Amino acid sequence: MTIELPSPDGTLRTYEPRPEPFRAASGAALTSRTVFAAAHVVADPYADVSPDSPAAVDWDATLAFRRQLWAHGLGVAEAMDTAQRGMGLDWAGAAELIRRGAAEAKAVGGRVACGAGTDQITGGSLTDIRAAYEEQLAVVEEAGAQAILMASRALAATATGPEDYQEIYGHLLRQSAEPVVLHWLGPMFDPALEGYWGSADLDAATEVFLDVIAAQPDKVDGIKISLLDAGRETALRRRLPAGVRCYTGDDFHYPELIAGDERGFSHALLGVFDPLAPLAAQAVRHLDTGDVSGFRELLDPTVELSRHLFQAPTRFYKTGVVLLAWLAGHQSHFSMLGGLQSARSLPHLARAYELADTLGLFPNPALAESRMKTLLSLYGVQQ
Repeated sequence: MTIELPSPDGTLRTYEPRPEPFRAASGAALTSRTVFAAAHVVADPYADVSPDSPAAVDWDATLAFRRQLWAHGLGVAEAMDTAQRGMGLDWAGAAELIRRGAAEAKAVGGRVACGAGTDQITGGSLTDIRAAYEEQLAVVEEAGAQAILMASRALAATATGPEDYQEIYGHLLRQSAEPVVLHWLGPMFDPALEGYWGSADLDAATEVFLDVIAAQPDKVDGIKISLLDAGRETALRRRLPAGVRCYTGDDFHYPELIAGDERGFSHALLGVFDPLAPLAAQAVRHLDTGDVSGFRELLDPTVELSRHLFQAPTRFYKTGVVLLAWLAGHQSHFSMLGGLQSARSLPHLARAYELADTLGLFPNPALAESRMKTLLSLYGVQQ
């Protein structure tokens, strides 16, 4: 069987799908790296909503997807950017997701960490921002999950300099019940976060970030860096206090960062590990046995797909992630909160299908092909 796929130049090309999927080994726990997949949410396709409506989530399908991530041995980073925080998932929906996700993790013995931010407000004073963070941190801690302190659009808009970041984060770390993960999300993922840590100069911002960590290293489990700059992440990683981990959020350079070098390595908290879960887990199991070449052999070929999904404008990468979940049979439809299934072009989606199929990511290649043909037909591409 073949499928006709549209190219960016308006022509069609013939692609022959892979007949057999990649088959992962057992889902034994990973030992050499701590690995989280930032998981997407499944929208309720029958809800009568508009792009401005409160989030309507299919909870059964959303939790089922998380169970398969845990089954592969990965942790779940809940209510993060991949779950459309600030792009369709409001705070009420995120709070419910945190509660449900943490309860499900406890029920199945899975690892979960949840995002705490300030997206219930759009602005305000530093006091308002601190209170918003505290509200969300309390929800995460009451759910029994590890907290990830997410970057705040409100803080980016209100802060007048580095001292405001130091005050807010210092207060939050002092009151957190357990060590947290600090998240530095670059403006390529969210333009509203330009100049985070008090400066658009990344060298200056790095020094502020490191000062926050150095002030209370016992309250920082690790940092998640999402700047798409491998050299900067490596340099920052080498300056962390002992015991503070670096979780790469670099969806362009993750194989080399996770593999590391003689001076250390990064753990992982990645949106691309949502679609890559079986292959990513299998690759890390090679690292668990000291087989770095086997790890790179499996994971390096996935970078082309990841770079495609995360191409500019990067914040719309979730569309490709949800497409692949639908094609893989993890959900029954291709719809998203806020209608974001329309955020990428048909040629972009067709290339995502092709790259994922080449990697063997679809458990049932025939189903993926059939669903892709259905999508193509809706756009007028006849087979």
